[in-house]
Amino acid sequence: MQDAAAKVVAMTGPYRNRLIGISTYLLAVATFVAGVWWYGYGAALDQLDKRAQSDLALASDGLRGELARFRELAVLSADHPLVVGVLNGRGSVDAVTPVLQEIADKTGALDLALVDAQGRTLAASLGADRSPQRGVAHFERAMDGALGVAHMLRAGTGLREFVFAAPVFARDGRVLGALRVSTGVEAVEATWRGGAPVLFFTDADGIVFVASRSEMVLTDQDDPSFVTYTPRKVHGYAVWQVDGGRYLPRRALHLTKELPVIEMRGQILVDLAPARQLAFLQAAAAGALCLAFGAMLFLATQRRRTLSEANARLETRVRDRTAQLQAANTDLRREVVERRAAEARLTKAQAELVQAGKLSALGQMSAGISHELNQPLMAIQSFAENGVGFLERGRIETASNNLARISELAHRMGRIIRNLRAFSRQESEPFTDVDVGRVIDTVLELLAPKIAQNDVDVQWTPPQGVIVRAGDVRLQQVVLNLASNAIDAMALSDQRQLSIAVRRSADKVLVSVKDTGPGIEQPEKIFEPFYTTKAVGAAEGMGLGLSISYGLVQSFGGAIQGRNDPQGGAVFTVELIPSVQEEAA
Repeated sequence: MQDAAAKVVAMTGPYRNRLIGISTYLLAVATFVAGVWWYGYGAALDQLDKRAQSDLALASDGLRGELARFRELAVLSADHPLVVGVLNGRGSVDAVTPVLQEIADKTGALDLALVDAQGRTLAASLGADRSPQRGVAHFERAMDGALGVAHMLRAGTGLREFVFAAPVFARDGRVLGALRVSTGVEAVEATWRGGAPVLFFTDADGIVFVASRSEMVLTDQDDPSFVTYTPRKVHGYAVWQVDGGRYLPRRALHLTKELPVIEMRGQILVDLAPARQLAFLQAAAAGALCLAFGAMLFLATQRRRTLSEANARLETRVRDRTAQLQAANTDLRREVVERRAAEARLTKAQAELVQAGKLSALGQMSAGISHELNQPLMAIQSFAENGVGFLERGRIETASNNLARISELAHRMGRIIRNLRAFSRQESEPFTDVDVGRVIDTVLELLAPKIAQNDVDVQWTPPQGVIVRAGDVRLQQVVLNLASNAIDAMALSDQRQLSIAVRRSADKVLVSVKDTGPGIEQPEKIFEPFYTTKAVGAAEGMGLGLSISYGLVQSFGGAIQGRNDPQGGAVFTVELIPSVQEEAA
């Protein structure tokens, strides 16, 4: 029982610590989310304040612009000659009344009225109130020579109107009376109704005279008749908690703007629901990211704990496996050393085989070469003996000709020996630009004795400046093998013709060697080592010439092919890569 209790305590400890850590993290996330909401709410209020100021300024300008038309109408109409004439006593009231009616009809004014200095209404477009205007503020201001402005309820109709009283001046500057112009506000309100911001304009007494909501009109902002609201400051902005029905926002940003020209104060209420919603979305996104990060961190911690346990088990297996791999690695290194040594031996054997092939070819040509060297030697001896006799007789010119012939024959022997020496040496230099025509000329010169001995007709026209990338001596050996094999293949043929041609294609140089022999019995095996069509034990070779040639051409980056010609005989084609110099040409 004690052991079981100890295990329970041991298991409870980590779970309790884990629960405390999760609770602390959730509390930190909640605090962070609240901070994000508060910051986002303030940023949204900043944007909302700028938009509300713009809307309030636009509405105020619209109201002032509408009233400015009638203010200017009052000033202009006060200068009308009939208006001045009536107040001077030289005009007829019956004549000015139709004029006032016409002006009202054309401008949309509610009423135009002419008032004399005693405050009596002399003429009006709608038969205005005849009550005395003495003591009325806007009339008294007009009598002082200034423009009077007032707002009121029109007597008899209850319509809200703005009144402008413009003074009528005599020629000598005296104020004869005033011209009153009245206009309603319903037309201006109609453009605001249904809009999202709540707009209203109050006078100096706090009475709502113009509003975008009809239920607010003519209510006192300081009386219970006005909508119920609780003002407070949020991020430095005035925020109202409003209880005014379904058409007013529950929480609204409140802004004001003074309009001294019309003696009003413009006010606007902007719904805060979008700002609160935006702040909530930002806070929700931040909370979701934090919770996702916390979940990933928790899972990563759990995974790390699991991996740590698994890692402890794996370390032992890794140590054992490492020892095995080290042993295998030692064996592999030893095998690599052995293979490198084998490759070196193989490379050396291949080089020796190539050199043996060249020496074998030279051995086959030795009789012809000896003949080629013996003839010039005998001619030199004869010319020398004759030259001595010509000198004794004093025939110096004839002796000089003999010496010139001796020099020419010596050059010929030197060229033959130089070609043999170049062909027999082991070439270790990298690839260079090689003139194909010069290589074939050298090979034909080496094979000249064999060609003459076998009575072979050589068809060869040297090309002009065909340059390829290859090894000079190795390319000579390839062409020598092909030409020598072709001559041997025509030994029993009635027609013995060796055709060598060089032609260019789009991206390669093709060298073809064609004979008129019996052709190839098995073309697919022609390049296999030790494959030969000659009799077993023949002195001509062991079947390595074409195999060596195949490897040499591949080392140039080219290719070699052998086939039977439809007209008889065999054709071998060597594809070589042209040099940069050849491509530029």
